[in-house]
Amino acid sequence: MQTVTTVDPLIEQLREAARLGEVKAIAERIKQTLESYIPAEGLRLPGHFLRTKPDGYCRRLLHRDEELGFTAVVMTWGPGQRTGLHDHAGIWCVEGVLEGQMEVHRYEQMGEPEPGVFRFVERETLSANAGEAGALIPPLEHHVLANNRPDKVSLTLHVYGGEMDHCTVFEPDGREQLYRARQKTLQYDA
Repeated sequence: MQTVTTVDPLIEQLREAARLGEVKAIAERIKQTLESYIPAEGLRLPGHFLRTKPDGYCRRLLHRDEELGFTAVVMTWGPGQRTGLHDHAGIWCVEGVLEGQMEVHRYEQMGEPEPGVFRFVERETLSANAGEAGALIPPLEHHVLANNRPDKVSLTLHVYGGEMDHCTVFEPDGREQLYRARQKTLQYDA
């Protein structure tokens, strides 16, 4: 896939990190890379990466690295858009805010009291501003992302240790801390 010229130096740094081989080292290096690169250089993207849609956030492929097995995905969040509680299908991820602000709710899975029903406890809520990044490494991979600003678009960059084409979404089942699991297929927006 051809990348945007202004993004090429970032992609090269992501490739260097992926060559480290060990997941924690890769994630830490990518987190450092995003936090140093984004505020210093910005990330100028073509206009189609900036477009929102009314019914939910957009996922757009920025780079797929067949050799090293990672993908970089830009997500565009309209005002008030959010995910449900979800996992990352066992794939590590580093997420950085390119523009705007995101709210992150991190959850810990505490067991499966009955088939298909899981107990989760919210462990942390934080706000991430442009230039900030965080990592999710399984089994600590459950969270909710939200652009809670009523009038501004936010952009995030997600670097996955593979192709994240599905995940499990956990929907409240009406009982405290209990959520029903359902599989969700993920695709890219045009």
